[in-house]
Amino acid sequence: MKNIIVPVDFSEHSEFALEVAAQLAKKYNSQLVMVHMMGLEPSFLTKDESQEVFEAMYYMKLAEKRFEDFLEKEYLKDISVQTIVQNYKEFKELDQVAQEQNADLIVMGSHGSSGMREIFVGSNTEKVVRTSSVPVLVVKNRIMNFSLDSLVFVCDFSKDYIPAFKKARAFANLFGAKFQMLYVNTPDRFSRTSDLEEKAYNFLLAADDDDRDLYKNISYYCDHSIEDGIFTYSNAYGADAIAVPTHGRKGLMHFFAGSLGEELVNHAKIPVVTFKI
Repeated sequence: MKNIIVPVDFSEHSEFALEVAAQLAKKYNSQLVMVHMMGLEPSFLTKDESQEVFEAMYYMKLAEKRFEDFLEKEYLKDISVQTIVQNYKEFKELDQVAQEQNADLIVMGSHGSSGMREIFVGSNTEKVVRTSSVPVLVVKNRIMNFSLDSLVFVCDFSKDYIPAFKKARAFANLFGAKFQMLYVNTPDRFSRTSDLEEKAYNFLLAADDDDRDLYKNISYYCDHSIEDGIFTYSNAYGADAIAVPTHGRKGLMHFFAGSLGEELVNHAKIPVVTFKI
């Protein structure tokens, strides 16, 4: 793992992400690339050129000074750190930065969102999850000794999940983590175990994965909802993180259909890593 992107807004939650990213960087000898998105308003950009340049330089210097203070952390000692300050406004631009930096992972803090704000606005982290082609590890709380020894991968055995499954398998192998597949059986989409086992077999066959132990150890867990099942099972299993595919839906499709990855990002208490389909 060479480069880890950490979006920074100088908040407590971005520091949670930075701590986890620093632990990973030390373990895997990675560089941290910290990105601050200034997000200047369009009204600012309509000013005359001389004033625009002057004020842009002011805000840039201000952000760089905040970075200096923010990076005064003992846990960053001996870690290679690069800082990027740009007037990024759309969160899909973070994926462009990740591609330019050949990043293997984005580590991001989140306080989640709820209620009407979640439906109509969502969180910044959710927007990154929706657009990133790089895996996104979402951290909600301070984790002093983060390790990724066990990863629960949520799957419904749909063939369009195969690319995300392969990425998640490679991700788990990178960390040496135990990879546990989970299917949540709910009343509104109930299936017999024998039917699920057949679907799982065909899924792994299509994915060219012949790991018999993986197939034999798939968990079929029953609960009232998919989200409840994931949370309850993962906590009981002692998972270090939950891995989920996300469709990255937008607009009305996102409003009506939602995305399991974004739901978990908003509500899970343990770290979530998403893989875009």
